[in-house]
Amino acid sequence: MNPKVDFYFDKSSKWQTALEQLRRIALECHLTEELKWGCPCYMFQGNNIVLIHEFKEYCAFLFFKGALLNDSNGILIQQTKNVQAARQIRFTNVQEIVPMESVLKAYIYEAIEVEKAGLEVEFKKTEEFVVAEEFQIRLDGFPDLKKAFEGLTSGRQKAYLLYFSAPKQSKTREARVEKCISQILNGKGLND
Repeated sequence: MNPKVDFYFDKSSKWQTALEQLRRIALECHLTEELKWGCPCYMFQGNNIVLIHEFKEYCAFLFFKGALLNDSNGILIQQTKNVQAARQIRFTNVQEIVPMESVLKAYIYEAIEVEKAGLEVEFKKTEEFVVAEEFQIRLDGFPDLKKAFEGLTSGRQKAYLLYFSAPKQSKTREARVEKCISQILNGKGLND
């Protein structure tokens, strides 16, 4: 146990017992406990394996390379359609965790084997993401914007493409594009 992580378990009122069970299970798999992104993160030889996190409706184990796991029990959940590598196992009460302990440990050990084998998730290429029509029109009519966008890292490009294509209404997509033009021209990412 890493004392720097204790606060996370102490602050939770709704999920405290469930989170403590998940922590015990992860530590029994001989993983190193660290605090990353404000959450308990369990690592094997410096590689992230599983994260514990909580939400309003559930708490979860998040496997960083969950997409590569076998999931023979059909319990891994893709958090959103845009999440490519990570997968969650969600719990709404501690009673769901206890009978699954051996299954959860098996998933952790499989995730460790994925790391030992050096397997990597094959991410979608930037060209495979949908370009909102409103953004494409601006790129076609504004060469400096196109050049600046192409100069961004692929991660920044993907973030913009997802942000621009998410709204259902054209008016909202257009407003998002307009709002971000100066940021793109300045070589900044969506959240810089």
